[in-house]
Amino acid sequence: MLPLVALVGRPNVGKSTLFNALTRTRDALVHDEPGVTRDRHYGVCRLDEARPFVLVDTGGIAGENIHMEGTGLAGATARQARAAAEEADLVLFVVDGREGASALDDDILRWLRKTARPTFLVINKTDGIDARAAMAEFSRYGFSDVLAVSSAHRQGLDELLAKVLAKLPPDGDATLLDDDPERMRIAFIGRPNVGKSTLVNRLLGEERMIASEVAGTTRDAIAVDLERDGRKYRLVDTAGIRRKSRVEEAVETFSIIKTLQAIEQCQVAVIMLDASEGVTEQDASVLGAVLDSGRALVVAVNKWDGLSTYQREQVEALLSRKLAFVQWAEAVRISAKHGSGLRELFRAVHRAHASATRQFGTAEITRALEIAYEANPPPTVRGHVAKLRFAHPGGENPPTFVVHGTRLRTLSDTYRRYLENFFRKRFKLVGTPVRFVFKEGENPYKDKKNVLTDRQMARKRRLLKHVKR
Repeated sequence: MLPLVALVGRPNVGKSTLFNALTRTRDALVHDEPGVTRDRHYGVCRLDEARPFVLVDTGGIAGENIHMEGTGLAGATARQARAAAEEADLVLFVVDGREGASALDDDILRWLRKTARPTFLVINKTDGIDARAAMAEFSRYGFSDVLAVSSAHRQGLDELLAKVLAKLPPDGDATLLDDDPERMRIAFIGRPNVGKSTLVNRLLGEERMIASEVAGTTRDAIAVDLERDGRKYRLVDTAGIRRKSRVEEAVETFSIIKTLQAIEQCQVAVIMLDASEGVTEQDASVLGAVLDSGRALVVAVNKWDGLSTYQREQVEALLSRKLAFVQWAEAVRISAKHGSGLRELFRAVHRAHASATRQFGTAEITRALEIAYEANPPPTVRGHVAKLRFAHPGGENPPTFVVHGTRLRTLSDTYRRYLENFFRKRFKLVGTPVRFVFKEGENPYKDKKNVLTDRQMARKRRLLKHVKR
């Protein structure tokens, strides 16, 4: 187990920037607007390859929420920061060197001393100013370990890393986000306020994500590992995707980019729908993003428990009509708040993952292609029929089949969909898109000139005599 270091401080002091600098990633969302970070975000610092450690970025603690008893988003963010500090082996108390000490910094310091965790004072944003003067201003806090850094310009990080490593125990209690290939990566996506964070918390059995009725609570893509029934998963809670016309803040634009990246990196995407609202145009847009990435898909219809029998019949009819273009995706009715339908959800996820990662052989694919061709040959185009000669696997997640033949450009979209449906039914593929790549063989006589012999030329002249002028 790796030791854990927590970054704690008031909003907009540069904790996320410092997190990205130490982990050499861009995982944490960074913006000039205060309060961008809300959930705990874990990463690994490997600047010293001999002794890596886990780093956790937390949201800024503001106002009356310093005692973790506040309500709303600010109170939930403060509770996340407290949970990170209590489990950490070392706390880095980050302050703003340009603005100096504030009353809120004083309150956070008093709370940190009650936790009795080893703490360093990190004075950030000291580039372009007198670092000694900034350190002198915070001297009344009584820290023996004070470091002046500039996370944006990577100044002072070597000294910070050396002191952190000297203070950390050889082993800690932090659980590392490993790169186990056997761990299934699941991304929960959808519109804002459909219950993604509530579902992740229900699966984990703790308040790991901030869940609120306020739309847009989650702003970053937060990954957390889970082991359930002997299988390993990595759950990624993402920010809700709204229509472009409603996206006004730059932070939300970055959140959408993080969500799209999470879709690309996952193996199975679980799109959550609000049963009380049905399928909206924005839900279809989110589905389009999943189809473009080629990821396996499961539809989770949330808040199903709050509907009457008549409302459920209406929602069922709406789902069958508006999700006709993804009929291959299983739809599961769940309640993230009460935990109903979660077993069925995981079964659908397993089936989609197994179909998306299935290994195929060239012989069985070619045989399926021959059967499909014999059952329904392609139509004749300009007196010629496309020839489908053989096929072989071209990749997985999604399953890709490479078909070789001649005149394949004449195949219509209808016949391509026929092949897709035939392969999906023959190999029992559910919850995953299927892609075909058609490659035509080159004509070996394309660049060769047909030179006639003397006998052929004489015959040609005789035949031309009978041609009417």
